[in-house]
Amino acid sequence: MSVPARTLRGARRLGAAALAAALAVGLSACSSDPTVDAFKNGEEKAYTSADFRVESIPAAKRKAPVYFGGVTEDGEKFSSDDIRGEVAVVNFWYAGCGPCRIEAKDLEATWQKHRGDDVQFIGVNIYDQADTAKAFAKTYGVTYPSLIDATTGEAKLAFAAVTPIQAPPTTLVLDRQGRVSARIIGPIDGTSILSTLIADALKEKA
Repeated sequence: MSVPARTLRGARRLGAAALAAALAVGLSACSSDPTVDAFKNGEEKAYTSADFRVESIPAAKRKAPVYFGGVTEDGEKFSSDDIRGEVAVVNFWYAGCGPCRIEAKDLEATWQKHRGDDVQFIGVNIYDQADTAKAFAKTYGVTYPSLIDATTGEAKLAFAAVTPIQAPPTTLVLDRQGRVSARIIGPIDGTSILSTLIADALKEKA
């Protein structure tokens, strides 16, 4: 079955109420967001690759399918078996990452464009706990789910076995067999590149 839209670092745990209050202030989507400004001013380079890069992998050179899973921010269990046979977009991110905030609206727009095309989006939050991820989704209007991977590292480890996972954001496109067919390092910078990679994967036979 496919995971519904809303049903698809970590360091110290704060109380849920305190965390939600902090996020309400810290996750502002306005132009004065200091985290976004720091990235745009070149002050947050540790959080992303130095150079934006897109890599498309020919079918003959793709490695084995990736089997991954975990629990979403809403407490729903997820397995890659649920979306096998569909093209998938997997985005590695966390709430305090400036470029992750910048690309959020473009990821959501691309998801909305392709959600009726046998395509699934799933985030992998590598640092935060569920309350933080949910606050981010509410602030930036993200409707697809994310796995909370901070404690187990299960999903990141599964992908690291077949492709480098660099500093977030990193976005992967999986073909219908679950193999990595493309990789974007850094914020996706609009919707056209990711949309084209998705369209290319959709044209392939399972």
